[in-house]
Amino acid sequence: MDKGYGQGDPGLARYVERLFQPEDDVLREIRARSLEAGLPEIQVGPMDGRLLEFLALAAGAKKAVEVGTLGGYSGVCLLRGMPEGRLHTFELSESHAAVARQSFQRAGVLARATVHVGPAIKNLPSIEAEGPFDLVFIDADKVGYPAYRDWAAKNLRVGGLILADNTFAWGGIETSKEEGPAALRAFNQAQAEDKRFRSTIIPTAEGLTCGVKLGK
Repeated sequence: MDKGYGQGDPGLARYVERLFQPEDDVLREIRARSLEAGLPEIQVGPMDGRLLEFLALAAGAKKAVEVGTLGGYSGVCLLRGMPEGRLHTFELSESHAAVARQSFQRAGVLARATVHVGPAIKNLPSIEAEGPFDLVFIDADKVGYPAYRDWAAKNLRVGGLILADNTFAWGGIETSKEEGPAALRAFNQAQAEDKRFRSTIIPTAEGLTCGVKLGK
């Protein structure tokens, strides 16, 4: 039997959201306030947020890194999956970071979140002494994904998770010649070939590449 990978039925998506009700009042407020503040409408979706929370909880993560903070929605989800954990999150824009800090405060997790402002690839080395980390979530500029992957591979513990969003490149992962999709394609290829990891892509609408670190 040829069983499909993932599904594109919006009715099933609505069923799952009704069943699990992943977006509570706190997350809805973060989404609305981020839009009011002029942030781009690219926060993770409700079920994506629940998936991040679930994966952080399943991994027993206590030390996590997020590349791409935006308004703090995904960071709150990760921290909910790490009730005793801490998150370092990296955001290029100070105005976005200010929205995220407010989100963390309203969600009651500000004390466990550190927001770093500026280019992530320059700032990530500043936290390496706190590693190795349990989880790294990448959801930032797509051209930077290969470099963020290299950093994560070096700074995750054995058994740790690398997660990367948008890795279907909005449907253009195989065919698009644009710089962003090309970088995502290189990211996926490197993750698939890296013998330090056992990896797959969870077929969310946008694709979530996941890898468990097996060894150094």
